[in-house]
Amino acid sequence: MSAPAERAGVIHDIGYRRYAGTRVGRRGIAASLLASGVLAVFGFGRSGKAKILPFVLLGMTLVPAVVQVGIMSFIGLDADLLNYAGYNSGSSFLVVLFVAAQAPVLFSRDLRSGVISLYLARPLGATAFALIRWASLVLAILAFVLTPLLVLFIGGLTAGASFRDEIGPVAWALGGAVVLALLVATVSALVASWTLRRGLAIAGTIMVLMVGLGVTVALKETLFAEGMDTAAHWVSLLSPFALVDAVTAVLGDTAGQISQAPESALTGWLLLLAALALMAGGLLLLVRRYRSKGA
Repeated sequence: MSAPAERAGVIHDIGYRRYAGTRVGRRGIAASLLASGVLAVFGFGRSGKAKILPFVLLGMTLVPAVVQVGIMSFIGLDADLLNYAGYNSGSSFLVVLFVAAQAPVLFSRDLRSGVISLYLARPLGATAFALIRWASLVLAILAFVLTPLLVLFIGGLTAGASFRDEIGPVAWALGGAVVLALLVATVSALVASWTLRRGLAIAGTIMVLMVGLGVTVALKETLFAEGMDTAAHWVSLLSPFALVDAVTAVLGDTAGQISQAPESALTGWLLLLAALALMAGGLLLLVRRYRSKGA
């Protein structure tokens, strides 16, 4: 009986090719992750329906600016109509809806699916990944809140407003919008990262930001009525919107839109520093959350 013939090995070409492109490194990965996060918030790279809500809300925030500029242009009213200081507080509900709906896109899905441990294997660690996701949300919120202010400012100038008279108020409003974006992004990121289901994350963010604003205003009015003005001003730390309103009002020398502004600029600066310290603490909790899920 003859021995069976040895089978010859066969190499099959199934189409795999080595990557020959540029390797961008950690910095390139971070930049790509940041850009993709901002675009994802506005629905790019997702389904067509995902683009509807963010752009509808953005359009709604632009309506008051367009109306104010239109009245100035066609009726010829004074530039005092341009209310930069009240824009952040006046559009607070739209900002909350935008953030509540989009924060889970960046924070809930990766953590819920469990793939975050694969993302963090290399080369970005948990700290960098969490901070980049947070920065993406900050930039998206900035685009959402700064656009109406810039439309109001540029439109006012084209309608005859004085650049010298308007640059101061709009600068304080833009600064307040930056602080608002930092604080709101931190709050919504924490809620979305700890409440992994999208519906609960949306409801939780709305509850914390909107109900928190209502409670803050009620507490401040009660304390003002009792003559406890200093305590009332510090209660502003309970709500990003109340805090930004108080700080921009006292530092920008304008009337408070939500409640009475502090009389001392020192109080305004101390409130701002305290808010930034709370934000830093929130970021530490966010990083800790990512480290625990990625371990």
